[in-house]
Amino acid sequence: MKKVAIIMGSDSDLPVVQKAADQLKELDIPYEMHIYSAHRTPDEARDFARAARGKGFGVIIAAAGMAAHLAGALAANTTLPVIGIPCASGGLGGMDALLSTVQMPPGIPVATVAVGGAKNAALLAAQILALSEPDLIQKLDGKRASDADAVRAKDAKLNER
Repeated sequence: MKKVAIIMGSDSDLPVVQKAADQLKELDIPYEMHIYSAHRTPDEARDFARAARGKGFGVIIAAAGMAAHLAGALAANTTLPVIGIPCASGGLGGMDALLSTVQMPPGIPVATVAVGGAKNAALLAAQILALSEPDLIQKLDGKRASDADAVRAKDAKLNER
């Protein structure tokens, strides 16, 4: 199975991306986490993106706050799918990061999840990988069924009162 790369712009993004790592682990999807900054280590970020396919990666998840150029910088250097997680930081509550991540020029797409939406980023990465991994489709279907059962159980508990 292809791996997922989780790239964060700073170690301060770790609490956010840990949710993606936990979800990937739950689905038995191999992943690696790295810290590369679009602004402070642009060469390392570029080199990682350019080499990612050859190193067995199938999807890149990129998390950054404020200017949030990391996902776009990675996407500019690979044709692998890149999923951006805008992180809340600074005084704008993540709106700046959301706009920086979602507003990409034609030809360089970045799929973008909600501010802090790391779990959905992992699930989207899993859905992309599942296009060529039938076993992963079954795991995703099972997760959806389990999530639905949890909602039904909460509804039943609420109505017991």
